[in-house]
Amino acid sequence: MNVILIAVVVLGLTGFVAALVLYVASRRFAVVEDPRLAQVSEVLPQANCGGCGYPGCSGFASACVKAADGGSLDGMLCPVGGAPVMERVASILGMQAADAVAKVAVVRCAGTCEVRDHGLTFDGERSCRVQQMTGMGETLCAYGCLGEGDCERACIFSAIKVNPTTGIAEVDEEKCTGCGACTKACPRLIIELRPKGPKGRRMAVTCSNRDKGILATKACKASCIGCGKCVKTCDKFEAITLANNLAYIDPEKCRLCRKCEEACPRGAIKAFNFPPRKPKTEETTNENNEQATI
Repeated sequence: MNVILIAVVVLGLTGFVAALVLYVASRRFAVVEDPRLAQVSEVLPQANCGGCGYPGCSGFASACVKAADGGSLDGMLCPVGGAPVMERVASILGMQAADAVAKVAVVRCAGTCEVRDHGLTFDGERSCRVQQMTGMGETLCAYGCLGEGDCERACIFSAIKVNPTTGIAEVDEEKCTGCGACTKACPRLIIELRPKGPKGRRMAVTCSNRDKGILATKACKASCIGCGKCVKTCDKFEAITLANNLAYIDPEKCRLCRKCEEACPRGAIKAFNFPPRKPKTEETTNENNEQATI
């Protein structure tokens, strides 16, 4: 009987000491969570796409609270929720929402099957990354879209798909949130996030070929050959630069005049979401010729 009693007392004392230790530890190492974290997380879309630059929506919520404690939300943007979500976040944190520029993915390649030879056959895993590591894929262009859909599989919004007819990835602007998942998935880095622009209008060079003109022409009929005509056309705004045999349009400087599009002899510059050009009448052509003569 004494043995059982002793065992009960020992177990009771052991439990009491353990409980006391746990209580002290919980008080000593308690982490008080800022209630704003839960409130900010609640208004976020919970897409966990990483487009904000943080590990998921919870990481972004923590970063927003920390930024608010620093006095500014500059640079903080949820690409999925956009301005409406950031306004709600700013309201919770008692801040002013920073101006955010909406962006959209742009595939800088126009090398469709019609203009780029697909004379090679890749017998292996249908992956852009694998083809990039093993060679040029199934075309002679070492810079263009491989068309195996790594970007498509990376996009959780189904905003980018490979057109089976052209073999080129195409972006659905209505679905694209500008999260940047496709840009990270592309092994050739030909997908770029660019500002949507007013009314969704923007200009871009749809080529990433950095070879010299002759080689670029052999690889693709729609390639940029680095002739520099677009640069000369835009000398007033200096929105176009030429480096490594490839033209690039700076969206911050571009005035959307579309003169570079007309000047490009290869059709490598694309105007997005512009209304169709009005056909030039004979009178307009004569007037232009007369003005040029004067």
